[in-house]
Amino acid sequence: MNILDATRRLAADLDALTFAPPVAYVYNPLNYAGDVHADYLCRYAAGRKRVIFLGMNPGPFGMAQTGVPFGEINAVQNFLGIFGLVGHPPREHPRKPVEGFGCRRSEVSGRRLWGLFAKKFGTAGAFFAENYVHNYCPLLFIEDTPLGKNLALAQLSAAEIARLGGLCDAFLRALVDEMRPEVLVGVGAFAKGRAEEALAGSGVRVCQIPHPSPANPAANRDWDGAALAALDAAGVEIFH
Repeated sequence: MNILDATRRLAADLDALTFAPPVAYVYNPLNYAGDVHADYLCRYAAGRKRVIFLGMNPGPFGMAQTGVPFGEINAVQNFLGIFGLVGHPPREHPRKPVEGFGCRRSEVSGRRLWGLFAKKFGTAGAFFAENYVHNYCPLLFIEDTPLGKNLALAQLSAAEIARLGGLCDAFLRALVDEMRPEVLVGVGAFAKGRAEEALAGSGVRVCQIPHPSPANPAANRDWDGAALAALDAAGVEIFH
């Protein structure tokens, strides 16, 4: 599989979907941040990966700004070494604008995830030699509320989840066929559940670490330690 071409096809297929209220805004960073995402793929998606870390979907100050999974700006620039121009989705909530690398907000989930990998591996090259990070769904959904509340994937209608999930499941299976991982680590319960369904019968072992979002109360008490403990309990060794 040519991952870059497959990603572009996924972006186009996702653009063809429609979503009913409470979804009011849909951001697809594979399009407006496509060049930065392509840089991420070209640098880090090549070759076999022993472990894939799977997130859910973009955060408003992470991948929605940079096009990189868990794309906290400082981590993307200084750990991953990626920087580029980012455009805009067709419609933006006024309280959730896309400012690209000029965004001054920090995505806590990305800061924690990439921060752990930076501390343990030192360089992005060392991490990506055997590991990869992917978001199950590349779309951000926002409600028409004054603050632009994020809408979780689980809050979509059953029909919307089925259509969206069909595309995202197929892409995940193709990615796994290409990278041939031994283990897929769901970052949070939702990602783990989707991976278990999509990869049933594949032979890939699926486990979970806690989601690093501050919305998860446990993540605010030594998330690094909790994530490492979960990996250890699942018998996943990524730090040599």
